[in-house]
Amino acid sequence: MSPSLFPQLEPLLGNVNKPIQYVGGEVNAITTPWESARLRWALLYPDAYEVGSPNQGVQILYEVLNEQPEILAERAYAVWPDLDALMREAQVPAFTVDGHRSLADFDVIGVSLSTELGYTNMLNTIDLAGLPLRAADRRDEHPLVIVGGHAAFNPEPIAPFIDAAVIGDGEEAVLAVSKLILAWQDAGRPGGRTGLLAQLSASGVVYVPGMYEVSYGDDGHIERVVPNASGVPWQVAKHTLLDLDEWPYPKAPVVPVTETVHERMSVEIFRGCTRGCRFCQAGMITRPVRERSAATVAKMVDSGLDKTGFAEVGMLSLSSADHSEIGKLASGLADRYEGTQTSLSLPSTRVDAFNVELAKELSRNGRRSGLTFAPEGGSERLRKVINKTVSEEDLIRTVSAAYESGWRHVKLYFMCGLPTETDEDVLQIARLAKAVIDRGREISGRRDIRCTVSIGGFVPKPHTPFQWAGQLSAEETDHRLRILREEIRSDRSYAKAIGFRYHDGKPGIIEGLLARGDRRVAEVIEEVWAQGGRFDGWSEHFSYDRWAQAADKVFADTPVSLEWFTERERTLPEVLPWGHLDSGLDADWLWQDWQDALSEDEVGDCRWTPCSACGVCDQMDTLIQVGPHDQSAEEWDESIAARSLDPVARAGTNG
Repeated sequence: MSPSLFPQLEPLLGNVNKPIQYVGGEVNAITTPWESARLRWALLYPDAYEVGSPNQGVQILYEVLNEQPEILAERAYAVWPDLDALMREAQVPAFTVDGHRSLADFDVIGVSLSTELGYTNMLNTIDLAGLPLRAADRRDEHPLVIVGGHAAFNPEPIAPFIDAAVIGDGEEAVLAVSKLILAWQDAGRPGGRTGLLAQLSASGVVYVPGMYEVSYGDDGHIERVVPNASGVPWQVAKHTLLDLDEWPYPKAPVVPVTETVHERMSVEIFRGCTRGCRFCQAGMITRPVRERSAATVAKMVDSGLDKTGFAEVGMLSLSSADHSEIGKLASGLADRYEGTQTSLSLPSTRVDAFNVELAKELSRNGRRSGLTFAPEGGSERLRKVINKTVSEEDLIRTVSAAYESGWRHVKLYFMCGLPTETDEDVLQIARLAKAVIDRGREISGRRDIRCTVSIGGFVPKPHTPFQWAGQLSAEETDHRLRILREEIRSDRSYAKAIGFRYHDGKPGIIEGLLARGDRRVAEVIEEVWAQGGRFDGWSEHFSYDRWAQAADKVFADTPVSLEWFTERERTLPEVLPWGHLDSGLDADWLWQDWQDALSEDEVGDCRWTPCSACGVCDQMDTLIQVGPHDQSAEEWDESIAARSLDPVARAGTNG
């Protein structure tokens, strides 16, 4: 049995900020009797409840696992420092929000890593659970720590702390892992923990870092990464879910009990992207494109609204307007929920995929949402380098259509520090923003036109053509942001019309260290955690000096440094820390795309242009999955049950 820790936790909650986030009991939460399961997962999102609760990955795995008769899954999140201190003083271990059970009592702790800056929170939660930080120190009675998510495509910086990593889509992977563990239990647990990890590694279902040896040369470069036991695969391939219609999750999203970053019901309308933006790790590692049919999306929306009472639906993907049936989806859902004040949104929309008719359909039943576009690069030349095939003409035409239809405010997102970027490329952002304002004023005849420019620092990521690129230093990033701000503010006729939001270059440098680091970086992470590092993704908690000092301490008297891992350009012969993890992309294709970037050559979207031979479809023996799916208007109507569409009534059915 695993008793609830709530009696010990409850007296502490009156002394912390937002205690409601630790209480649980949400609508659609699942609490399975402990004794009814043979295998128990704790699904940890290593960030605050308000960030982790809406996370689609956790919500999906939570349902997939809990549908299995011999398995239970509960959710856990990082606790804020105020509760952390009280829990340590009262000796209350890290807990789940569903049953308030100790994480140490579970068989598996599954960690969802959306960003590398969550690593210190992961370590803190492992320690708060009373578990050894390092996998080598854990005993048979301790749970396995298995990570997944986009950051798990290079788990080497956290390799000493984890038992295994799932690479790619998690739905089928967690069931495969569960099946192997249950079979190992049935066989009498041969070999204990070590035996189980050997079986998991040999299966290829997960990557087990402890089954590989890494050797380094005197110059600091990796010489080789090799298996250290027989039966261990030389490469571990990613998991790819090929038919999203067969996995319509989440079916009943958990409704948070307090405010979160996304107050909506979300449906993933397709997975993967072939636009080929060279900076975008998500687009590269999630290939090929796999669309959900309009009928399945409609069913999921209707079911989700019925079970949650939300008044907004987010249709998610990396570029949602690229769905081949997006017009049909938008108009069909807008018709279905007309008069209910249920709003629809596309959180991710490209300039060249947007049209005003689509935007009108999305806002027909609710508030008119803001428009955000991401040209990414300020100049036409730089957009060719990054393969962001959007011209200035495309942008002006799109915002013109928006202004003509009544919008008064657009947001533009750019990156600073892209490969080959110059000061002039960055200053072009100001010129582009001014052109947008001019066009809006011309069309509307009004002076209240606004444009917000948001700047993010570029961080080279594994499994992208830019994985070899050197990263711009924090000082140079800050210099370019400064001259851009001065350029925007220099003309008083635009200064108040253009908003300017940015982050300084320092957090990006640490993200770059963690993104492309190897196992030697683990000591830096542990040192930062030991010095109090927590919630590094939050500006008020992040300390660049703490990270820099830890790196200096760990890398002293070695050939590597913080700058070595971040600012140095890699060469083709170099062994990359993640080279033995197969994202499906051909390494030669990635290198050629890197050379094409330096030559300012663009590559088309292979959904609509000839195949560029990235290797994904060949390796997986599949094809890109796009519509149109055969579905008549009558079938569309029949696919949604005749239920009450009043949002108040929907909420009432859930108490």
